[in-house]
Amino acid sequence: MSITVEDVKAALSKIVDPNTTKDFVSGKAVKNLKVDGSDISLDIELGYPAKSQIDAIRASVIAGLKTLPGVGNISVSVFSKILAHTVQRGLKPMVKVKNIIAVASGKGGVGKSTTAVNLALALAAEGASVGLLDADIYGPSQPMMLGVKGRPETKDGKSMEPLENYGVQVSSIGFLIDPDEPMVWRGPMVTQALQQLLEQTNWRDLDYLIVDMPPGTGDIQLTLSQKVPVTGAVIVTTPQDIALLDARKGLKMFEKVGIPILGVVENMSVHICTNCGHAEEIFGHGGGEKMCHDFGVDFLGALPLTLAIRQQADAGKPTVVADPDGKEAAIYKAIARKVAVQVAEKAKDMTSKFPTIVVKND
Repeated sequence: MSITVEDVKAALSKIVDPNTTKDFVSGKAVKNLKVDGSDISLDIELGYPAKSQIDAIRASVIAGLKTLPGVGNISVSVFSKILAHTVQRGLKPMVKVKNIIAVASGKGGVGKSTTAVNLALALAAEGASVGLLDADIYGPSQPMMLGVKGRPETKDGKSMEPLENYGVQVSSIGFLIDPDEPMVWRGPMVTQALQQLLEQTNWRDLDYLIVDMPPGTGDIQLTLSQKVPVTGAVIVTTPQDIALLDARKGLKMFEKVGIPILGVVENMSVHICTNCGHAEEIFGHGGGEKMCHDFGVDFLGALPLTLAIRQQADAGKPTVVADPDGKEAAIYKAIARKVAVQVAEKAKDMTSKFPTIVVKND
């Protein structure tokens, strides 16, 4: 008895993508399905970068299809196709940037910049084209964290080329000023400088641009949220009540301007003593998860308070590249996958599909 397309779809509907927790049929990942007698060929199209996951996903699909009686040759191709997704009403995605992800916090000192750089590096490690915009004008830290020095070049006198390290394109005001020079600027100047950094950097066809936002919820953050086409935001906090108080304000700010919250990352969740291994929750326990429960958003993960994360960032080689197989890097990578899956499940941007209509009065 020959195998039908319906038989194959029925088998595929029982195989679950471990990252989306949906089966491949309902997740609309199955493409180009062909059945020739007992032979089967198909593509699995993932909407998120998954370089480290592709072999395992392919093996699980083949194993599931082998349960079909009389099945012959099985050919499965698994690949990622990252699309642009919708942004705030009245804005549309940038031409060479598919998705902008804002990494924000209500207050400083919670590890927002460290989270942003490791998120960018984790997405790049999974095969995505990634950029990092250091939007913290008053305290730019990404040049140091990424170990990047030098001045951006310009080829046309109007725009500048991003600098790059570890496969991540980066733009920062830190490349344009002396490291010891304070930015004594008022809000409008800062906002204008950020828009120039965003729009006048020649980003090279990015799947994701991670924006390391300045801390707080003032005029600068609000203006950015209204003028920069953001696909979604990640909120970074620590477990203690005073940080959560401000993080909740940051989350509400994004909700008010129509930017989806992709989830919350809890930093400095627990400290493990390097001498005796004793675990101590210095900043409290469960604050990030409670905040997620209160607002109905995803808890993306918790990072421990470790000496290594700080040392690696200070040395210009963040955790994901300094210790790619370590426990902390695994947490950052898991967070990055969750963020990418969240983005992939947002509505696709259709603005490029519609023609521009011009009304003329003759």
